[in-house]
Amino acid sequence: MAKQDRAVRTRQELICSAAEVFDRRGFMSASLADISTGAGVSTGALNFHFSSKKELGETVQAAAEESLRYITTACTEARPSPLQTLIDATHVLATQFGENVVLRAGLGLDNDAAWDGGAELWLKWRSWVRGMLTIAEYEGNLADGVLPDDACSTIMAIVMGIESLGRKDAALCSRCVVTRFWTMVLPSLASEETRTEIDAAGSEVLARWDEHKRTGDDVAGPLTVARCDTCVDERLPDSHRR
Repeated sequence: MAKQDRAVRTRQELICSAAEVFDRRGFMSASLADISTGAGVSTGALNFHFSSKKELGETVQAAAEESLRYITTACTEARPSPLQTLIDATHVLATQFGENVVLRAGLGLDNDAAWDGGAELWLKWRSWVRGMLTIAEYEGNLADGVLPDDACSTIMAIVMGIESLGRKDAALCSRCVVTRFWTMVLPSLASEETRTEIDAAGSEVLARWDEHKRTGDDVAGPLTVARCDTCVDERLPDSHRR
């Protein structure tokens, strides 16, 4: 069992190291030697777990996709209004841009000209955002004349901008920035009645997220791998599985 645990730990450390190297240097310039060195293992140990750099990239993107799914699932658990769910998710996602190198690297590979993995994480995020806006339109939460596609394009531009600019200025990956965005957008996006029921700074979902992260109560799930702090093998609780 101890040997198996070491193998799991080594694999996760390699995923973390690969994400850091991809994030810093891009897929083309990333070397297996740098990745193995960052994980504190030999190139031979890396080759035991991963057959190629592309397989490492695919694994990083798979972990990033799991992180995205975890974020959206956690923010919908309390079943707030669709717009509040969207607000909460953008808050969590923005802070994860700064904290979660696997998520950041996975999204970065989507925009890397040298990468052809095809995970299309940004498209999956856009699909979820548009779904929330479609529900909001159906429930009468959107202001008159607002179309889900138009609102989705605006939100995507801001979120992708935060992710991109946050690589140069980590202060942009903050809830303060996200709150300012929603404060400006909501008067045009949401109906007057809906605006009285939602909070641009996020709902109690964010407080629960922060508390679980602080106490280590498994809220991070797959995000633990991305944070590279302990690299332990934590799994999603059953209530979060699909």
